[in-house]
Amino acid sequence: MYRERPAETDQEHIEDLIHLYVDGAFDRRELVKRIAVYTGSVAAAIAAAGPEIMAQTAPPAGVPANARVPEDEIEVQWFWVDYPGDSGMLRGYFARPRFETRRVPAIVVIHENRGLNDHIKDVTRRVARAGFVGLGVDLLSRAGGTEAFPNPTDATRTLNQTTVAERMADIQAAIEFLKIADYVRPDRIGAVGFCFGGGLVFNLAFNAPEIIAGVPFYGTPPNPLPSWDKMNAKLLPIFSETDYNQNSRIPEIVTGMVQRRKTMGLHLYQGTAHGFHNDTSPIYNAAAAADAWSKTLGFFNIHLNA
Repeated sequence: MYRERPAETDQEHIEDLIHLYVDGAFDRRELVKRIAVYTGSVAAAIAAAGPEIMAQTAPPAGVPANARVPEDEIEVQWFWVDYPGDSGMLRGYFARPRFETRRVPAIVVIHENRGLNDHIKDVTRRVARAGFVGLGVDLLSRAGGTEAFPNPTDATRTLNQTTVAERMADIQAAIEFLKIADYVRPDRIGAVGFCFGGGLVFNLAFNAPEIIAGVPFYGTPPNPLPSWDKMNAKLLPIFSETDYNQNSRIPEIVTGMVQRRKTMGLHLYQGTAHGFHNDTSPIYNAAAAADAWSKTLGFFNIHLNA
């Protein structure tokens, strides 16, 4: 069961709404309308959103024709799976290369703060098209699953009521499921996550020895960082230029990993903002997203197919 946290302040609600906008939950007009509920006026709502967000006036560039993987893609087989967790049954979105007869490495796909939505299902299918098993975890399973929250604000609020320990337990349950699942090479498991999910990939790198390689997209590392001696995973953090809070942690991450000779790469994409890989978001940057995804798959191919 998720736990109730103290009531959020208006500022916390506004920050959640901005984050949802960045993740593509609604357009800028709807963002201003929702923030105005807390600020009392449209002008105050625009000021609260900030110039950087309000400057995002252009719609996302067209998604490259081969980026998305439709549900009926012949090379990909997908289905829902249920597996046990410490709070009951959990649900995930499982995708695999349809015509592959060997066991292949698996990648846990961890969603943003809106839950396991259509975009993350698509990313999971992209993983399968690249030759891996993908498992999109639903970290709202404890509260009935993402589908129980048609309003993304409610999904985010409910996710915020879970603890890091609960989220990590549910991801660990997904890892245990993959270790015994058909089609999966159990000794080669990786993880990719975005925003909220990116932060959890950092956590996994320190706490889940089964994770061989991880790619956190604009995720926030734990603060303080755990002991580097606990880190087993190879890491490829992806950052955006204007994500200043996350970027401020880059020196600490690089210094720690280099000093301890941990395997890592790191890319900071100029001209991008938080959420640039999400092709449903107004922040989407097609060129950077394509390059980052190519580097992600290359990193997994090197470290999971060894």
